[in-house]
Amino acid sequence: MRGLPGVPIKPAIAVGYNRATFFAAHHMNILYEEDGTFKVGAILADNTTSLQVENPHGKRSKIKDANVLLRFAQPGLAEFMAQAGNIAADMDVEFLWECSPQGEFGFNALAGEYFGHAPNPIEAAGTLIRLQSSPMHFYKKGKGNFKAAPPEALKAALAGAEKKRLLAALQARYIEELSGFKLPPEFAARLPQLLYKPDRNLPETKALEAACAATHLSAAHLLHRCGALPSTQDYHLQRFLIEHFPHGTGFPEVAVDPHPELPLAEDTAFSIDDATTTEIDDAFSVRQLASGNWRIGVHIAAPALTIPPGSPVDAIAAQRMSTVYMPGGKITMLPDSVVQAYTLCADTVCPSLSMYLEVEAGTFAVIRSESRIERIHIAANLRHDTLEPLFNEDTLAAGKLDYPFAPELALLWNLAQKLEAARGKSADNSNQQDEYNFHVENDRVTITVRRRGSPIDKVVAELMIFVNAEWGKLLAANGVAGIYRTQSNGKVKMSTVPAPHQGLGVAQYLWSSSPLRRYVDFVNQRQIISLLRDEPPVYARNDTALFAAMRDFDAAYTAYNEFQRGMERYWCLRWLLQENVQQAEALVLRENLVKLARIPLVGRISSLPELPPNTRVMLEIGEVDLLDLNFNARFISAIEEVAAC
Repeated sequence: MRGLPGVPIKPAIAVGYNRATFFAAHHMNILYEEDGTFKVGAILADNTTSLQVENPHGKRSKIKDANVLLRFAQPGLAEFMAQAGNIAADMDVEFLWECSPQGEFGFNALAGEYFGHAPNPIEAAGTLIRLQSSPMHFYKKGKGNFKAAPPEALKAALAGAEKKRLLAALQARYIEELSGFKLPPEFAARLPQLLYKPDRNLPETKALEAACAATHLSAAHLLHRCGALPSTQDYHLQRFLIEHFPHGTGFPEVAVDPHPELPLAEDTAFSIDDATTTEIDDAFSVRQLASGNWRIGVHIAAPALTIPPGSPVDAIAAQRMSTVYMPGGKITMLPDSVVQAYTLCADTVCPSLSMYLEVEAGTFAVIRSESRIERIHIAANLRHDTLEPLFNEDTLAAGKLDYPFAPELALLWNLAQKLEAARGKSADNSNQQDEYNFHVENDRVTITVRRRGSPIDKVVAELMIFVNAEWGKLLAANGVAGIYRTQSNGKVKMSTVPAPHQGLGVAQYLWSSSPLRRYVDFVNQRQIISLLRDEPPVYARNDTALFAAMRDFDAAYTAYNEFQRGMERYWCLRWLLQENVQQAEALVLRENLVKLARIPLVGRISSLPELPPNTRVMLEIGEVDLLDLNFNARFISAIEEVAAC
């Protein structure tokens, strides 16, 4: 075109056309694939192997010619993809699959078969979009090429898609019901798994997680709101049982071997235990010798005499490792039939691993000790609740000895004080911590407190420390392996090598006085018995079974103690609710950590001002959470600046 003289020629884009209109009218457009999606653009420059294009928004880019699927002039870029999408949405994919050939094919060819004529760009693009959006029906085989899925493969894929759709609908129903605090019926059989060991692949787990996110509740709290938890106590108990007793707490039927023929001790013994104790491991005897000295017997139940390693009963004990304690109940290490065969029960003659101490009259110094394997007659089982009002520091100071075994207990009390002093420990009990006893009956809890270090505690503790230290010394002196409890720099650990227990003030400490309740004691008792019988030890040094017992016991004992502490905390919280406690006195331990005065419950109080340790404060008790084992409280006032130590 020529222009008028003196007037420059201007391109058409400058006379009323915008760029998109200009390129749509004068240039070819393309449909191309990039990162798995279809895009359109107007060609600005064609360099044979690559194209410079501009998208509908004006962005320019370089496109490889190999990625171009379709070239078209009309309609414009803005309309093309919308119209092609409408075509694709209206296409019957089943009919499209039936129209497709056996082998590979291009989308243009199939579009012609489907529409019955040479497809226009919109129809071709719509077919391409429909093919790519139906991967169950059509397998992609390269640029614009596809292959129809075989009938059996398509059938399986469609069935899988339907299953997935139904599963999604089921999951949506679960979420709706849970969010409305209604338990879906299908959840009942899976509750333990959902609460304690959730499987992320299950629709129930996915729905529960989604409902928790929607309601801002934990799984336990949400299921509790749905009425799925029989009780909060059961929630904590079942969590422990599923992890440590997955096959239940019952025992298989086991045979109890008869007791061996053993010499009968000339003395009779009595035990001192809590009222709920059934596994009575230890008892004591007292006799005055002709010399005037005293013979004190410490008698330990001896299940190791007839339960050999590898036996069915041993396997049970080795699996459980210890009796589990909790307020209101316990899970014993041994079956009741075995316990009853060896427990030091009143009015029975029991096999015993005994240590006799000859104690000097007047000074109560231990002159010598001797260990024996024998039978001992148990005259009585004394219980803390009935004995402590009679046998305590006040009655001892007043010389009141008008109750059964009073002279024997008074003698043991004097010996215990001597043994305590020999360990380098002070007899002052003023710094002893309180001990709390939990009694649960008919779903109500009673929490009582008693000061540690009472005559009952001290008699039992000192004699147990003595025999455990002496038997540890005996094994070490004879080169017989054992499992020891050691303490150095405040750190307690188990060891097969004898070493000091600094906290107790002894050169070595062998756990051997509770063989009915702890597997380590059971193992050590075997070693002591073999030594006393002059037989080869059951466990040689570096025996893998010995190390395995120590390792497994340490892990189990730690877990069981943690569970016991957790359940004691649970019952403390139950007590707050039961007694409708609205205000409570507490003692500041450090920073914002306090301990309630009447029960062993510790918590952090965010509103607590900066106060020195041992300050007594008054708190307002708020919400109690029995699932998270926590409680809220608000600081009211300090009762006094610093409590007496």
